[in-house]
Amino acid sequence: MENFSVKKAHQTQKCLSQKIIVKDHLPAIIRTVGGVDISYVGNIGIGAISVLDYESLELIETQVANAQVKIPYIPTLLSFREIPPAIAAIKKLKKQPDVFLVDAQGYAHPYRCGFASHLGLATGKPTIGAAKSRLIGVPVKIGEETFLMDKGEIIGAEVTTKQGAKPIYVSIGHMVSLETAIKIVKHCSKKRIPEPLLQAHKLATKERIALMSSIHQK
Repeated sequence: MENFSVKKAHQTQKCLSQKIIVKDHLPAIIRTVGGVDISYVGNIGIGAISVLDYESLELIETQVANAQVKIPYIPTLLSFREIPPAIAAIKKLKKQPDVFLVDAQGYAHPYRCGFASHLGLATGKPTIGAAKSRLIGVPVKIGEETFLMDKGEIIGAEVTTKQGAKPIYVSIGHMVSLETAIKIVKHCSKKRIPEPLLQAHKLATKERIALMSSIHQK
């Protein structure tokens, strides 16, 4: 997109980071949890949302939506590509979950506003960043947890969800404290990847394959 300014986008992230609510704004009892995953076919972004019962982790609802992607892939600015398909899919849900797990960074980002935080601010929903890889921060063990430190600040946590597996990198998205975010991610994890994200990823992959097939048939 010719008019897209990397400098302005980074400034936007810095401004948005100041609006992130780092305390819990959740129901007293969490009943449902959502998973958000984005996939791509060319310049089409596929937003995939799963909604699970929080206690049983049984799948309740899924939705997918496609959106034209007008911004190129630029490291640290992924959220600007992923917001449109994600919001399109979230709007299709019959019932909004109490909290969303997002396959992305939240506060653990060079500009303190990754996709998980950006999505939370855009929708006004509680979100948690649960990424498969570390973007920034140095792991430091404090008590029972391993936190990510950057410039003297705790920006997230390195969470082992399954013995012997690689960790998940958890950070505040919006309206959820880091302590609660860690608890929710652990609760939702039967395997390495939290169940809501696993279901959303399966859905995104299925939709991507179907879309590629339909394009090839034309």
